[in-house]
Amino acid sequence: MAAPRVLILRAPGANCDGETHFAFEQAGAAVDRLHIQRLRENPKILLQYQIMTIPGGFTYGDGVAAGKILAVQLQHFLGDILRQFRDRERLILGICNGFQVLLKAGLIMPPDEDGPVATLAHNKSGKFEDRWIYLQATSGKCPFLKGCQTLHFPIAHGEGNFLCRQEWILKGLMQSGQVVLRYVDGAGKAGPYPINPNGSQSDVAGVCDPSGRVLGLMPHPERHVLPTQHPQWTRLGLAPEGDGLRLFRNAVEFFK
Repeated sequence: MAAPRVLILRAPGANCDGETHFAFEQAGAAVDRLHIQRLRENPKILLQYQIMTIPGGFTYGDGVAAGKILAVQLQHFLGDILRQFRDRERLILGICNGFQVLLKAGLIMPPDEDGPVATLAHNKSGKFEDRWIYLQATSGKCPFLKGCQTLHFPIAHGEGNFLCRQEWILKGLMQSGQVVLRYVDGAGKAGPYPINPNGSQSDVAGVCDPSGRVLGLMPHPERHVLPTQHPQWTRLGLAPEGDGLRLFRNAVEFFK
């Protein structure tokens, strides 16, 4: 069977597309990187792929708000083709800035009559956070997280504070199983900063859409694909693989 095809969508300021490309290749996918302008010229190209990923970085310099300009492009120029892609049971992944884009484009949670239902605000610490964190995964709904429980990834962001407009919206997301990643410590327990590095409500680190096939997360799984990418691998011993590889392998195996 042919390897699933992955499209990594690039835009000015994206800087994690190379690492994401490598991660999917390690998982067995056939990968292409495509600039947003090329996709706008021929949107139907997207339907040649099974997985679309928006990588991390600082698209358009986050000049308006993190991920906002690329999100507007997706809404206004590619909304129809993205909905077709999603409705054909394909997978969409947004990492860090990509999560910001998916959320602001309404691809994870569409806005209601009062506007966006959730956003990613500035970190409560008031600074850019660059550290390794632990995550607790709820894998039942989301194919990307099949079989995952506790994961160890790095973060690197200034706007990762997940906030819902109303408390009942967050409760609804949790009840529907859309909150699939939460910040915890090494023992799997929630806690204050720096365990929760950005102040997110209920320690939310990643959410999916109602189908589970669209996932956005702030941490960087593509930065822990090889075991030697862990900063303490010489002290802790060499693991068979990095935790992030599971996520990419799950996405590839979804189509086998």
